[in-house]
Amino acid sequence: MRERLKIVSISSRTEDTSKLGKSMVPKRIFFTKGVGKHKERLTSFELALRDAGIASQNLVRVSSIFPPQCRVIGRKEGLKYLDDGEVVFAVIAENSSREPHRLLASSIGVAIPADRNLYGYLSEHHSYGETEEQAGEYAEELAAEMLATTLDLEFDPDTSWDEKKEIYRISNKIVRTSNVTQSAVGDKRGKWTTTIAAAVLILDT
Repeated sequence: MRERLKIVSISSRTEDTSKLGKSMVPKRIFFTKGVGKHKERLTSFELALRDAGIASQNLVRVSSIFPPQCRVIGRKEGLKYLDDGEVVFAVIAENSSREPHRLLASSIGVAIPADRNLYGYLSEHHSYGETEEQAGEYAEELAAEMLATTLDLEFDPDTSWDEKKEIYRISNKIVRTSNVTQSAVGDKRGKWTTTIAAAVLILDT
């Protein structure tokens, strides 16, 4: 009798764990970005988070998978799902400098497969001396290449980004690539300047 009770208990825990695991796959995602400047580096980061609208959450940085069946929503709608103090998972790119007039950028790239039952990729990129367009295209290319290798798409890494996009269109396996990028010029008085870009994952409630 005791052994039977033990087996039931283990089975029950397994089912609960399975359910928990499924509920942890985000169903929505939104992208945001921000910039902050302050004499203290940490405060400049806080101000960048405020600019991005995600300063009142406890952010947990995660890696680069775009969940299957995940729906992209706008920042305004996405922020409505967040509560103050909530633990929130996000892919975050961050950069900072206190060198006057230095160009810096943070970017998140995304590549989504045509088959939405498959996962896609998110990439983080931060750089100095790149324009917002350059940083964004590089982040987008990183995400696309990671997804392409998963889907067994072959291409020459030395070809241009436009040529690679054409390959993706022909293959009909990658449906969309995009990026969200925040650039800034270092404060002329030498304050810390911080840029962030983030993909915020929303779990089902």
